[in-house]
Amino acid sequence: MKRIIFCSCFLLSSYLIISCGNGNTNQDSIDSAKKMNDKKDTSSASAMANDSTASMQAAPVDKDDADFAVDAANGGMMEVTLGRLAQQNAASQRVKDFGTMMVNDHTALGNKLKTLAANENISLPATLGNDAQKEVNDLSKKSGKDFDKAYMNMMLDDHKTDIKDFQKAAAACKDPGLKNFALQSLPTLQVHLDSAIAITGKK
Repeated sequence: MKRIIFCSCFLLSSYLIISCGNGNTNQDSIDSAKKMNDKKDTSSASAMANDSTASMQAAPVDKDDADFAVDAANGGMMEVTLGRLAQQNAASQRVKDFGTMMVNDHTALGNKLKTLAANENISLPATLGNDAQKEVNDLSKKSGKDFDKAYMNMMLDDHKTDIKDFQKAAAACKDPGLKNFALQSLPTLQVHLDSAIAITGKK
């Protein structure tokens, strides 16, 4: 009898531990990716300090470079997600076509960044960050002309910010691959901004 009670208590305790471990599913994917990269930076630097051959094997991940890659990946995923939403919810064919351009161009840029990040041992978010997901959720509630206006205003503001961030990265990134990625992405982002200006009539 004591053995049965002990087993039952053990199983209940195990269930509670597993349940508690799976309870926190609301962690921001952006924060998670940046923390992983910070750990790599620290561990790589430590390894290089303790082993003179480590410098030939792996260089530390620069924090600013890694943060740029994470933010760029998140922004690109959001543009693709919102672009698909525009294809479905927009009233104007012009806005639908803009959404298609976002899907195609940012998917291509995202694939380049994934390959680059894998080569440089940089962790990227697999899902949208909480703030980006909220923007998607809010915009998904709109349709027709209301969607067109909200979406294109968002695209106008987003691409102004993106261009500034990519210009900064093109000048400041220590990693040559990320520097080139930022530099080579700028013409595409400028086309997106020009299109958003043309559609909204704003600058």
